[in-house]
Amino acid sequence: MSSKYEEIYNSLLEKIKFGYYKKGDILPSEYELMKEYEASRDTIRKSLQLLSNNGCIHKHKGKGSIVINSNIYNFEFGGIFSFKEVASKMYGKVETIVHRCECIKPDPIIKKELKLNDDDKVWAIERIRNIDGENIILDIDFINASIIPFIDENILKDSLYEYIENNLQLKISYAEREISCEKVNSNDKKLLDLKGYNMIINVESKTFLSDTKVFQVTSARHRPDKFKFRDFARR
Repeated sequence: MSSKYEEIYNSLLEKIKFGYYKKGDILPSEYELMKEYEASRDTIRKSLQLLSNNGCIHKHKGKGSIVINSNIYNFEFGGIFSFKEVASKMYGKVETIVHRCECIKPDPIIKKELKLNDDDKVWAIERIRNIDGENIILDIDFINASIIPFIDENILKDSLYEYIENNLQLKISYAEREISCEKVNSNDKKLLDLKGYNMIINVESKTFLSDTKVFQVTSARHRPDKFKFRDFARR
């Protein structure tokens, strides 16, 4: 369940996303937001700080909270989002196709990445993200089966992260990522609609629970013409 300040943050984010508050607008004062959301000043300040951290507003002394980014991008790398959460902000038809889901013995590289014992197994998962009739993204996951003992196609087609957090009551905390450009391989050619592209954008990530255990390593392989990396930097 989300905390009060996260609920307010999401509400304000939606209003920015759909143009209720536009770039350059000043958000209501902390006092006005306290009345609107029936929340304490500390809760409102936490919500605004989260908007600031994510590059949506700039808190200007004497003026208030100014909207500086009214665009919600398709793929947000500053946080940890399930594809279901990302897809909810996208236009067009979006579908997840589960190509592989099996529990296997890991190879030495995956074993090392997930810090596994000799007898541990992993879920080997491949999901194709089809957007407006084209296979655009191939997500390849290896998940520690000792931490996540059960996964099936229904969970993968809906939201793996929702299942982990809501059903298993585990807290997904942070991720490490690396983005590279690579030549397409035979699996890419077989599963993606590459449109003649011979390079792929690969986003490698390791995702951790709140107890700092790594439970997932992922390779998200994007067709290059459909990939945009946008970041917000603050000095």
